[in-house]
Amino acid sequence: KLEQLRKLTTVVADTGEIDAIKKYQPEDATTNPSLILKAAQIAEYAPLIDASIEYAKAQSNDKAQQVQDTCDMLAVNIGKEILKTIPGRISTEVDARLSYDMEGSVAKARQL
Repeated sequence: KLEQLRKLTTVVADTGEIDAIKKYQPEDATTNPSLILKAAQIAEYAPLIDASIEYAKAQSNDKAQQVQDTCDMLAVNIGKEILKTIPGRISTEVDARLSYDMEGSVAKARQL
């Protein structure tokens, strides 16, 4: 059925799970914070989490800022891993609290 859809449209994976992306071979992928959280619970992502934490610690001594920086970097790191398996693009959703803040959304996207 997926092959039939490929003939008519572009298949996009809405997940952060690299194994699922490898299995279904979408053109593009999208992630959001809840998908990143789910993916982060998979053991193979531990090195990405560790790298994200180390990055955040190097950026700030403030614990709240470290948490935010860790989450941001984890989204970027998982996105980079996904890009190794798809030919197209990855879309990473920014914090939903920025939904009605166009300037904040753009600033966060540029930061990522």
